[in-house]
Formats: sequence, C-alpha cells, structure tokens
Amino acid sequence: MTFKIKIKAPATREAQIRSSVAASQEKQDFYDFRHERTELPRVRIPQDLLLYRMENFRTFTDQQEYLAKESLPASFFHAGQENETVQQIQHGLLAALSRQGRADSVVPVIDVLRTEKQREPLLITYRGVVVNGNRRLAAMRELMDEDEVANHAFNAVTCLVLPEDASPDDIIEVEAGLQGRPETKLDYDWIGDGQLIKRLFEIGWTERQMTDRLRRKPSEIRNSLAALTEANLYLKDWRNAEGQYTLVRDSEQFFKDLPGHVQKKDTDLANASRAIAWTLHDHRDSLNERLYAFNIAMGGKAADVLDRLSSELGISLSKPEALEDDGDFIVNIEEADDEVSYQPIVDLLSDEDRRQEAVETLIDICRTVIEEERGKKTGTVALKAIGAANARLMEVDLSRADPASYHAIGRQLEQITSRVASLTEQLTALAAKRQVTGTDTDQ
Repeated sequence: MTFKIKIKAPATREAQIRSSVAASQEKQDFYDFRHERTELPRVRIPQDLLLYRMENFRTFTDQQEYLAKESLPASFFHAGQENETVQQIQHGLLAALSRQGRADSVVPVIDVLRTEKQREPLLITYRGVVVNGNRRLAAMRELMDEDEVANHAFNAVTCLVLPEDASPDDIIEVEAGLQGRPETKLDYDWIGDGQLIKRLFEIGWTERQMTDRLRRKPSEIRNSLAALTEANLYLKDWRNAEGQYTLVRDSEQFFKDLPGHVQKKDTDLANASRAIAWTLHDHRDSLNERLYAFNIAMGGKAADVLDRLSSELGISLSKPEALEDDGDFIVNIEEADDEVSYQPIVDLLSDEDRRQEAVETLIDICRTVIEEERGKKTGTVALKAIGAANARLMEVDLSRADPASYHAIGRQLEQITSRVASLTEQLTALAAKRQVTGTDTDQ
C-alpha cells in the first residue's frame, strides 16, 4: 500500500499553523535565511497540514522523466502544488528516494526513522509547504501506512516555520544553503545539482556568491552548468528524448568531461566531437573498457579519428568548392584545412538506418588511436603503426581493383615503396648508432 494524500484547504492550513506559531514557546536559531541568524518558532503540527514543495531539485530528474513518459506539460508539477493527484505522484517519487541508501555508508532515511523516529525538525512555510524535509515527511507517512500503531508518533511532526514574508527566491536560497554544499548534497544527483545552480543564477546570484555560499570552486560551478547543457543537447538533439534525464543520470563523469572535449574547437569540429562522444556513450557496454579511456578520441584526437573514419568509409570531408583534382589526389590536405566539413559524418552517425557499420568502424578507430597514444608512452608506437600498415596491405586484393584505378594505385605504391626505403635506411642508421654507443639492448 501507499499513503493516500488528502489536502486541507489553504485557509485551514494557514490558520492552524499560525495558531501553533503564536502558542509556541520554543525558538531555534537558523542561519540559512537571508544569510543571517534568525530565530524560528519550533512547533508540532499534524502531518496532514503539510504539502510537498514541487520546485524540488532532489526530485527534478524523476519529475522530468514522469512528464516525458506521460506526455504532460512542463508546468504539471509546479502548477499542481495544491492538487491531490500531483501531490500523490510527488509522494511516490519521494517515498522511493527515502528507501534508497548507499552500501558503503548511508542508511535509507525510512530505516533511520523507523528505529530512531524524528530527530530533526522539518522546515516549512506559513502555508504548510515543506522547504526542507520532503523526503523525511514521505518516509514518515509511509511508516504510518505500514503500521499506524507502531508509528503513531508521526501523526504530528516537529517543524521550524519560516517568516511569513519568505519569498520564492528566499526559499530557493534556503535550499541552496541547506542542500547545495558538497558536504550536505548527499542525495542530489548531478542533474538536480546543476538545475539548482542554474536557478540561483536566474534569481540573481553571482558566481562569487555561489563559490562563497555553496563552498565550491568557480570551475566546479561552471562545469556543472556546462555538463547540464551537454546533457540537454544529447537528450534533445541526439536521442529525441528531451527531459528523460534517467538516460543520463548514471553518466555524470562523461557529461562533466564533455565540455572540455569541445571547448576551443570551431563549431563544426565541436559538433563532430560530440557525435563521436554520444556514439561511444550509446555503445559503452560494448567497449570492453571504461568510457573514460576513450576521452582522447573525443577530445584532442577527434579530428584524427574523423579523418580516419572518412577514409575508411569513403566519405569526402571537402566542401564542393574546395575540390581540386591534380590528376592523382583530390585535395591538398595541408592547404585545405579550412575547407573541411565533418557534417557528413555527423549525419551518418545520427542516422539510425545507416549508422551501424559506421559505429563499428568508429569504435575500432578509437581503439587504434588509444593504443597509439599508449604506445607513445611505452615507445612502441612505431612498431604498432608499421604493423597496422602491414596488416592493411596484406588485405589488398588487386584482382578486384577497378582498372580505372590502376594508375592511382601505382602512384600510391610508388610512394609506399619510397617511404619504406626511407624508413629502412633510418632504422639501419639508428641500429648502427646504438651499437657504437653501447646502448644496444638486444643481448
């Protein structure tokens, strides 16, 4: 069973809370209202006077997922704070969160309340809207529904009441103070955290205020917003799943790394880098190693990956007006960098009907690039490159070549032969030098 929400009329709620405040003999210091010490009245009131607050950044991701799945308007939750149906849905989201914990250290809230009862007061407005403690309230209500006799104490709850003139912006700032700091935002997912930061900017906070009050570095503030922007782009433009944040909830590191992969790149290369990253993210379960290991393929080596992919798939990256045929090669790469467009690859990777072969090739190329980078650190990059070239040449079957390509193939083989001769000469010289200096390790 699930606790059934019944809402009392606003006037009734406010009158009872006002009466409880007037009768209260207890005060408690509170330091997150308008950034100064405030004495708040401490009261004990029936739990059915309370409403869940809908602008709740802890449940933001789940709310957005619900809206997307049910095809509901964006205002459904915010406009429905006084609606029993909406309150019931929000209760379900919060009750689920109250049962979540972490295996290493965090016990689910509902289990703590079951054994220890209420230890800390909820924070509410004069109208009975819970500013801090929504999840605890949901847990207490679930426990009442589970065993009303054993949990009868939760029929009434202890609350601190904010001043009557508390504005919506004040409440956002209170949530930031209570929940947005690194040591207290335990149950925020990274998406809700980014939304909170975005909302604080909207109400006029400066970056300096963020760093001081949330105790974050400026780079952390900026990265949280950038990661949220990248996640929104991915969901809307790539997955056609705008608002379905559960698709990215477990990919915090990926989306926080992604801004660094695309910054300082021109728009065309940045979009293509995103296409590489998004494709790898979608196929992360088949990569056989952590997605993090592919960062270089979507970042510093993205242009190399795209060039290789275009070559493998026979996709021209040259803009039509940049084509120059000298009889042997279509484009002089060194002179045509500004005339390259990666959009054909982006289009291919985003096309569900055509992209499968491209995806497999892309993953192989990314693995090759990663191995080459690792080879640079171990001194084996030359051996790996030559081994890869040899393997590709071994695959060539000239009997199936188009006669029209014979001349071009001949020219390519001449260049290969020349390059092999040059490399062989260099290798002989290097080997002789090592023997003369006594550094030859082959003993």
